[in-house]
Amino acid sequence: MTNAYADAARLRDRLKTWVTEAAYPLWWKAGADRDQGGFFEKLDLDGAPVSGPRRGRVLPRQIFSFAIAGDLGWQGPWREAVEHGLSFYLSAYRRPDGLFRTLIGPNGESLDETAELYDQAFAIFALAAVATALPARAQEAKAIALEVLGKLTAERRHPVAGFHLSNPPTTPLQSNPHMHLFEAMLAWNAIDADPTWRALADEIAELALSKFIQAESGQLREFFDVDWNAAPGVEGRICEPGHQFEWGWLLLRWAKLAGRPDAIKAALRMIDDAEARGVDPARGVAINALLDDFSIHDNGARLWPQTERIKAAAKAADATGDEKYWEMAAAGAEGLLAYLRTPVPGLWRDKYQADGTFVEEPAPASSFYHIVLAIWELDQMVNSRTA
Repeated sequence: MTNAYADAARLRDRLKTWVTEAAYPLWWKAGADRDQGGFFEKLDLDGAPVSGPRRGRVLPRQIFSFAIAGDLGWQGPWREAVEHGLSFYLSAYRRPDGLFRTLIGPNGESLDETAELYDQAFAIFALAAVATALPARAQEAKAIALEVLGKLTAERRHPVAGFHLSNPPTTPLQSNPHMHLFEAMLAWNAIDADPTWRALADEIAELALSKFIQAESGQLREFFDVDWNAAPGVEGRICEPGHQFEWGWLLLRWAKLAGRPDAIKAALRMIDDAEARGVDPARGVAINALLDDFSIHDNGARLWPQTERIKAAAKAADATGDEKYWEMAAAGAEGLLAYLRTPVPGLWRDKYQADGTFVEEPAPASSFYHIVLAIWELDQMVNSRTA
């Protein structure tokens, strides 16, 4: 057993203890809204719920988070939590046309009927988790997921590949919603034989390799014009280390399915560059954004890039056998733990500033999906090494 792998395994144990003994109990007890349904968007730093509008992208993340709670060892009522979230999601967020609205109020009233591509991707993703966690509802979950995907295909197809964000089309086009749609297709493909999932996963992977990733630098852009060229100005030059890690993790998964060494090469290059150029050595964390020449665009460090660093490193360690990725995974886990040191265990900080301080604000529920999936991936890869 190498020191790097042992460190990663030890930190995995700490993170699993934190999530099962502190985070899951707190976010089920205080984070679930027993009066209106669903989950609160935030808990304050005392662990009390913060009332307010609720985004359509957050509830499916919470559904997913509880759907994998049993895998992580939580003995609490995780199936009940999934049912609790799902029932409210389908009743409060689903529009008459089958897509999911962007925002509701504290009492379940619609505040924004827009059906953003990003939110539809998370709907499909969460439904895959529901199909696994609640087998009795698997066919229902698949039917809803296919309905959403069919609606997107009918109304928002881009003539080259992928989707417009809205109907009618607007700019800039974005890679990020496609990343989560890619994630959703891989999730369904892992549990269901319908070729629809793999076909769209292949299409998005090819779009990433041909349009999103720059041939020269290997970085992945965020914003594009209507023809999938880089958006004009600074916007088209933004490259986020967190997304380099996240796309790298996804492409390594897809490359194994597709037998594509070119995708492995592109993924590892993004992961290596994000580690070398997108991590602040002083704080030991991945920063928010670079430009396409690797200069710093935003030196803040939100929580979620740290989780993507862990996932990418763990998957790269498994794919390559290179010990440097276990070192990266351990460093990423150490970085994440800094965000989890809160007076009330089970909460987290979200914004780590360049001056070394955290913004004092409520803990956003949207981060839970990132955290638990990073712990799950690290756990899977550590266990794979010992199997």
